[in-house]
Amino acid sequence: MTPPRDGNGVLADPSPEGRADSATDGEKGAVPDGRAVYVISVAAELAGVHPQTLRVYERKGLLDPSRTQGGSRRFSDRDLARLRRIQALTTAGLNLEGVRQVLALESEVARLRVELERVREEAREAVERTHRKYRRDLVPLDQSPVPYRPARRAGTGR
Repeated sequence: MTPPRDGNGVLADPSPEGRADSATDGEKGAVPDGRAVYVISVAAELAGVHPQTLRVYERKGLLDPSRTQGGSRRFSDRDLARLRRIQALTTAGLNLEGVRQVLALESEVARLRVELERVREEAREAVERTHRKYRRDLVPLDQSPVPYRPARRAGTGR
């Protein structure tokens, strides 16, 4: 028995987590948690390209769809978002090697942003620890003010 599908060819999921209204990215029919549910023909239609284009992109390493046990490709919403980015870059005039390099650089920038945020958080925590230590090390000193009296000079008769 084949699993039930909705009108878009998306696997139907009766659980609340699988309903389109619970999708996190707000797209109608989007599946949360990045599950690969679109067959190649549906993914191609959603992206407005020929299925062979998806196969070429996969061969060139631009897309990496999931595979079923039988070897069929299944595309996720993330794959479709990446496909839209590929299309935007090729429309802007880049060839597929240029697209691959841009995607690699964008991925590296995203990774570095995450790392930078982690390092900033570590630095904030280190500063807070240091400040707490300073507060512990400060010892209250209770001294009364002493009035200033100029020293007497030797040889003056005062």
